[in-house]
Amino acid sequence: MTNASRFAIPERLETERLVLRMFVEDDWRALHEHYSDAECTRFTFRRALTEAATWRAMVSMAGHWQLRGYGPYAVEEKATRAVLGTVGLWYPLEWPEPEIKWALARRHWGKGYASEAVRAVQHMARECVPDVSLISLIDSRNAASIKLALAVGATLERELEFAGSPFHIYRHPLDKQKGNPE
Repeated sequence: MTNASRFAIPERLETERLVLRMFVEDDWRALHEHYSDAECTRFTFRRALTEAATWRAMVSMAGHWQLRGYGPYAVEEKATRAVLGTVGLWYPLEWPEPEIKWALARRHWGKGYASEAVRAVQHMARECVPDVSLISLIDSRNAASIKLALAVGATLERELEFAGSPFHIYRHPLDKQKGNPE
């Protein structure tokens, strides 16, 4: 994969059903479906976000690209061009290590979109940033995210106290044999 930009990873990825791309300003409106849903955010923000807070969350992800050279993608369904949520690389200041994050609006859960996007990110990371070992930092009560982490080949490495709760670190596979059926 070639990347002629200032970023360490491609600005766009494609899968069979999805386009993973950098954010544009209006994406916050679609992302707000996720961030305004208390069920979607109960293990991350621990509350539903306002429109302004959703906008700030998206701008934070967009800014991550500028400061780290990589970041989360907006996940767009090819067939409808609808933004379903976000998946990608994430390493905020308080995180123990760089991670693959995911957050899709609830009506898109259970359709395989998150695992499809995560596998694309795993593959891209092995190609573009092979020396970065990636985790997913997951609240120990978040059964759906734990199930997804395991489905894409990540393994439970350890438990730690994070943000006042028990969290698990799931390590993503480094080799091409796991997590991405090529």
